Amino acid sequence: MPSPSRKACRPTQSGDVIAVALLAAAWFGGVAAAAERMSAAHATIKAADAGRHIGVLADDAFEGREGGSRGGRAAAAYIVEQLTKLGLEPAGDGGSYFQPFGGMRNILAILHGSDPQLSTELIIVGAHYDHVGYGNADNSYGPFGYVHNGADDNASGVAGLLEVAEAMQHLPERPRRSILFAFWDGEEKGLLGSYHFLRVKPAALAHRRVAFSVNLDMIGHLRGERLEVYGTRTAPGLREAVLQANNRPGNAAGLELSFVWDIEDDSDHYPFIAAKIPTVMFHTGLHDHYHRPSDDVHLVNLDGIEPVARLTLGFVTAIANDPEALPTFRPESRHESNATRNRLEGSVPNTDGSPRGRWGIGTRHDPGEQSSPVVVRIWRDSPAARAGLSPGDRILTVDGVRITGQDDMLARLRTAGPQTAVDVEHRGRIMRLDLREAVE
Repeated sequence: MPSPSRKACRPTQSGDVIAVALLAAAWFGGVAAAAERMSAAHATIKAADAGRHIGVLADDAFEGREGGSRGGRAAAAYIVEQLTKLGLEPAGDGGSYFQPFGGMRNILAILHGSDPQLSTELIIVGAHYDHVGYGNADNSYGPFGYVHNGADDNASGVAGLLEVAEAMQHLPERPRRSILFAFWDGEEKGLLGSYHFLRVKPAALAHRRVAFSVNLDMIGHLRGERLEVYGTRTAPGLREAVLQANNRPGNAAGLELSFVWDIEDDSDHYPFIAAKIPTVMFHTGLHDHYHRPSDDVHLVNLDGIEPVARLTLGFVTAIANDPEALPTFRPESRHESNATRNRLEGSVPNTDGSPRGRWGIGTRHDPGEQSSPVVVRIWRDSPAARAGLSPGDRILTVDGVRITGQDDMLARLRTAGPQTAVDVEHRGRIMRLDLREAVE
């Protein structure tokens, strides 16, 4: 994540909603055979291996990996060594892994897509490998002058990315779209590496279009299985795509997801969003060791890196393999924030005398995720209350049928029998609830 001095602590139509719902169903059909094919790849993601990478990158010998420093160059050499062992093709300048700029270097490696047409589209999975060196008043919370090893920020993200890159080498077949593994330099100096890449792509990538990006930043302090997810508002259907990847048994993630709507220039997801490229970032949250010398290896939750990397693998592979055009950038996301989210998802008290209705559910339409109405009101002693539905939940299906919007949901609930089942999203997990009308 960047220095403390900078850190602040296409309209969607109904046709798009149907397309997105179908797209999500195609991505995550839950087919047992597909899950089995992914199992070998998932098995390569190991906490111990992530810990080995973090242990090297966050060693005092790397002197905090400041961009352009000898420690930063040593870290880059280690990453290139790992990519070479994996047999990934260099995608930097002059046939190398490096893309130099201003005394710093991005590191780029590519897994070519298998589809002759779709392989020209790039899915970028990135993590910055620089940190703040010895720390100063501009980039540290102190004490200054000591090595800031940045074990979580962002040796953890680099380790997760290396694990994903290795796992993709074990897939039964290459994804249809090309995957670019990007290790950004200069993030702590103002997102310099990712901005440079977007301005000046290496010649090896000049004919490829960046269609989507994923950023891994500070994924080493998972607490209570809670993962922060940024950027899902940047294209219709992204929230559900992450949700389905998280809940697919083969991905073995099952995390509690906290969807963040704020878009700040505080990590390498931002340049891509500013360039109108749909982008998602995974992040386990800030902590007291952020940008301090105490951000060290022994505090990293290595076991927590595994489910985040597995979620990333399943999510990215699904996007890369979709045969249809990917959702386009949603400009409204630039004007939304957590305050917008809270207004949309805030619960409505039952004090206005509104009729309870058959099931005791009140929902609100979300223009950014039209196929997932938000529950904002539950009447006391109603079928919904007895089933355990909560404000903030999102309704996904009625009697096993994926709904396309709020009107479709209302119509299905209106014509349902005295007992109906709904699949709902609750904090990033999918639950099936049985609604039963009371017998008089």
